[in-house]
Amino acid sequence: MIALWEASDRVCGKRLKVMIPTLLPALERHGRLKLDQADRDRVLAISAATIDRLLGDVKVAASVGKRRRAGFYSAIRREVPIRTFNDWKGPPPGFCEVDMVAHGGTSVAGSFIQTLTMVDVATGWTECLPLVTRDGSLVVEAINRAQSLFPWLLRGVDFDNDSAFMNDVVVPWCREQKLEVTRSRAYKKNDQAFVEQKNGAVVRRLMGYGRFDGVETARVIARLYAAARLYVNFFQPSFKLKEKRREGAKVIKRYYPPSTPCERALAHPKAATAVKRRLREQYRTLDPVALLAEIRAVQEELGNRVDRRAGDARGQQRAGKSTAPQPVQSSTPDAVAFAKTLGMMVKAGDPRATHRRTKRPYKTRVRMPSKLDPHVATIETWLAAEPQLTALAIIGRLSENHPDQFGMRQHSIVQRLLKALRKKAAEKLIAQEPPCVATIAAPSTGPVDGSGYEGPDPPTAPPVARALKAPKLNRSVDVGSSTPMAPSG
Repeated sequence: MIALWEASDRVCGKRLKVMIPTLLPALERHGRLKLDQADRDRVLAISAATIDRLLGDVKVAASVGKRRRAGFYSAIRREVPIRTFNDWKGPPPGFCEVDMVAHGGTSVAGSFIQTLTMVDVATGWTECLPLVTRDGSLVVEAINRAQSLFPWLLRGVDFDNDSAFMNDVVVPWCREQKLEVTRSRAYKKNDQAFVEQKNGAVVRRLMGYGRFDGVETARVIARLYAAARLYVNFFQPSFKLKEKRREGAKVIKRYYPPSTPCERALAHPKAATAVKRRLREQYRTLDPVALLAEIRAVQEELGNRVDRRAGDARGQQRAGKSTAPQPVQSSTPDAVAFAKTLGMMVKAGDPRATHRRTKRPYKTRVRMPSKLDPHVATIETWLAAEPQLTALAIIGRLSENHPDQFGMRQHSIVQRLLKALRKKAAEKLIAQEPPCVATIAAPSTGPVDGSGYEGPDPPTAPPVARALKAPKLNRSVDVGSSTPMAPSG
């Protein structure tokens, strides 16, 4: 069986089972394998499971003793049922889609802050919580914290296939809390369309794409989300898909009128009366300008952290010091002063400091030395004597004088040098040429051939054409006067 497995290029048992009836006769026909009738019958009747069982130790030895570990998280993932986008059939408030947004900047190396985003499917109510690291126990704490922030009790959570969710900590805890646990299909982001929309419209719009890490920065981000949750859920309307149909190759979508999550919760028939009363009371106490001022102040602090870390990292890397971020002092926003600036900073660009691009120092390009540098003066002398010289001719002369240095491989660099030298000579010629005295030509009263040229014909013109234009050459024009003079004698 080992010989058959090796001759099949080590395919799996199910493929080898189908391959044996054609592989075995070919090996016997060429004298590669000899079996008696009993062994031959047993090999032809073997099952795929028996093949895998017999070759188990052989495969481990062939892979240098590395046995493939059974996926622990995949077993938990298989226990969680799948829910697609079309499976949401008007759920009541409390069913949420959950996802993570990484704040690693341009690199995912090391530890950095993650944002846990929870979006209520029925109303669009969004809660964001920062996680210092990507860990299942912190996910449990964040969901427990979000339960106190939502106006209603959580009924179910829909995760993606991330191992931070599909593990032996998060899934059992959710089931202990009587939460319905579902997951999306792998690599099908549209199954979590609600939370994916908020990842861009809320999280990335607030945080940008910079790198954030550390406990102090997580506290600042928590302060940002505390103000943003009220501003987004009570004052920012959003669209929600009503229907989608396909007509041929065209997909037509219809949306409900834009409304805030608070308005959707107040209009939802399955939301409790006490919940609606609390939402109305909280709405009356909120000032959108004060919330926006708090958001801008925290964004400024986060932007300063990104800028300071980028600047300190460059300076400290040169000095060989640590690049750990230093704490930045927070400032209390002035809502009155912020309100006066509304509408006056339109031309100043994006007001969100988290979207500032880090200013990078200009890197000066250093010109590398060329083997043509010692011969530039010689080439200029050749061009002064023979301006029509080509790069091939110059290469030929250089290879005659220095055969060990120059050949056809240097043709391109000689072409570039030749182009630069001719450009330099042309600029010098234009700079040295004296300005010409402008003459104003009088309009011709005779027949016009359309060329607008009344001077002597070039030598290539036919004699007849030159004879026809000869009378016009006797006319003279007074410089500075637009009146033509009479032809002389």
